[in-house]
Amino acid sequence: MAERLVSGDDAPGFTLKDSSGTDVSLSPRQGRHTIVYFYPAAATPGCTKEACDFRDSMASLQSAGYDVLGISPDPVEKLAKFAAKEGLGFPLLSDADHAVAEAYGAWGEKKNYGKTYEGLIRSTIVVDPDGKVALTQYNVRATGHVAKLRRDLNLDA
Repeated sequence: MAERLVSGDDAPGFTLKDSSGTDVSLSPRQGRHTIVYFYPAAATPGCTKEACDFRDSMASLQSAGYDVLGISPDPVEKLAKFAAKEGLGFPLLSDADHAVAEAYGAWGEKKNYGKTYEGLIRSTIVVDPDGKVALTQYNVRATGHVAKLRRDLNLDA
């Protein structure tokens, strides 16, 4: 299993294709934080719930200085259909070889229905404007995750 990131670490840089096939990179953003969330598969019930929660919180997240990037191992075409169907207004990125998920500690051993396998671990990493990890959350639950993240970031005060 890849080593998990902790607050203060340098966030691994990356460039991935979004749902329109455009390259999107994590780079220091002037005065903006970036919420990088990893989800197992587009258009599944839990991942849809989580993505829609981010969508529904987007205006308040952006006004507080946060951008959102969703990353999964899905191909660009599947991400495009998912984004269009759910009206997602933030980038969904394809990490087909899961190299970025591994670099962020979001790829590893999972257990489901008694089987053990390697896969994507639902995780969220907040990167500060200087490219440092500000907050890590691993093995999060899809339902209620965005609300908890907002509380942890003191955005509901």
